[in-house]
Amino acid sequence: MGFGTMAQTFNAVTVENGTGMGRFMLVCEHASNAFPDAFGDLGIDADTARSHVAWDPGALALARALSKRLDSVLIHAGVSRLIQDLNRPPNAQSAMPEKSEVYLIPGNRDLTTAERLRRTREIYIPFHARVAAELAQRLARGEQPAFVTVHSFTPVYFGQPRNVEIGFIHDGDASFAETVLDRARVTTGHRCELNAPYSAADGVAHTLRLHATPYGLRHVMIEVRNDLLAEDAAVTRIADGLAEALRRALEWLEDVGNGKETV
Repeated sequence: MGFGTMAQTFNAVTVENGTGMGRFMLVCEHASNAFPDAFGDLGIDADTARSHVAWDPGALALARALSKRLDSVLIHAGVSRLIQDLNRPPNAQSAMPEKSEVYLIPGNRDLTTAERLRRTREIYIPFHARVAAELAQRLARGEQPAFVTVHSFTPVYFGQPRNVEIGFIHDGDASFAETVLDRARVTTGHRCELNAPYSAADGVAHTLRLHATPYGLRHVMIEVRNDLLAEDAAVTRIADGLAEALRRALEWLEDVGNGKETV
């Protein structure tokens, strides 16, 4: 098709700032709208390939800005979520959706078991294996990194506008997400909400559940409305505010755990 996102070769996963000394791990599962030749264009047009159903616009730029500010490792995906959604278990229909919101995805219709296995082996397994490996190294050093996934969402979904600007989502333990939310309302100046526009009940906490929850790690999924990430200056402002909120939240929870009464 040649809509600017095709590539002969691809990396299922990329690690940036792997030697960062910060206390966070950042993951961006929907960083790319690349459609490698090995999987084709799935029969979609250029507009669909650029839309929010193919990736999370602005999420990678924000994740990179947070990685820099927090001096922390960032792991991000290299293919479109329509080929393999890395924030869904491989058995989920939404991992390789035939329809996403109002968009039909012809190349995902009636996928064979062999094709689902191929995508899982070439994309899902390498990605999550690398996340697990990076985490294991930090755990082996006695670290307990705060686990943060970075996403964006569309301002209008199924024709309904969304007023929330930044959402904070958690898996089983809400403490870190709630604490980040309280700080972000001050540091970002945006309308922030808990478990919006999604929650774990919507099946969006797969990466958190796979990597953070089993180790009892503090964790949060950050969702930023993508119209707020359309310009570099806006990404910078939001990254500044979110990085400060994440740092303050982690410090406060540690102080409380150590019996200190700080605010």
